[in-house]
This record gives sequence, structure tokens and C-alpha cells, in this order.
Amino acid sequence: MKCPFCGDTNNKVIDSRLSKDGNVIRRRRECLDCTRRFTTYEHIEEIPVMIIKKDGRRELFNREKVRAGMYRACEKREISMHDIDQFVEELERDLRETGEKEIPSREIGEKVMIKLHDLDAVAYVRFASVYREFKDVNDFFAELKGLLSNNK
Repeated sequence: MKCPFCGDTNNKVIDSRLSKDGNVIRRRRECLDCTRRFTTYEHIEEIPVMIIKKDGRRELFNREKVRAGMYRACEKREISMHDIDQFVEELERDLRETGEKEIPSREIGEKVMIKLHDLDAVAYVRFASVYREFKDVNDFFAELKGLLSNNK
């Protein structure tokens, strides 16, 4: 680590502390040449996950888009926002742990649908109508019919 004051690379760590969320380490350092102190922050470099959309476009994974879609589907339902936030955290962690740099959007959509199916049937159908691009009432009916036959 280079001293920001004199440019020397010889320094020692005086103090290390974790941030509140545990994702960053704050280090207090002292330059051995000029004896001035400075602070550095160390964090994990995350590999960006690219999502391959249905039309072939690629964009960075955006947890807020997933969360917003789930919030819309769960609107006016008795589903805890904490459950949604926790699922989005788990989803993002799972995507990063795969080690894949590009993931098809349909994989994410299917995982969200499975979770919503477990949480609430109405939220599931709402999300499915947008995700599967229902064209008319018959598409809704077919999805409901499948949902009802699975619950018996």
C-alpha cells in the first residue's frame, strides 16, 4: 500500500475493524517513512453477473428489478416484505456462487415463480401473467387450472 502523503510503500497496520454489515474491513495504517497515518478500506471484489434477456440483450443483474417485480405481484397480499427481501438476498448469493458470468433471465424468473408459488397462489399467478406474457383470459385459466390440480 502506497502512502498518500509521501508515496512510500513501507507502512504498518495499526488497527483493523469490520464494518457494521461485515462486508468491508477498515484499516488504519502508519507510514514508516513519514510517520503519517491514513485509512484504507478492503472489500471483496464481486464478479458482475450478466443476465441474458429473452431477446438476446445482456444487462447486469439488478436485484432491485427482481424485488420490485415481486413487490408488485405481492401487493395487497399477506406476504412479509422481509420474506421477499430475504429471498432476493438468497437469489443473488446463489447466482454469484454458481461462478457463471452470464445467466439466462428465464432461470431467475423460474426461481421467482417457484418461491411465489410457495408463498401465495395469487401472487404467483400475478407474476406468471407478466413473466409468461399471457395474451388472453385462456392463458390465465390454463395457469389457474394447473395450479388447482397441483393443490389437490
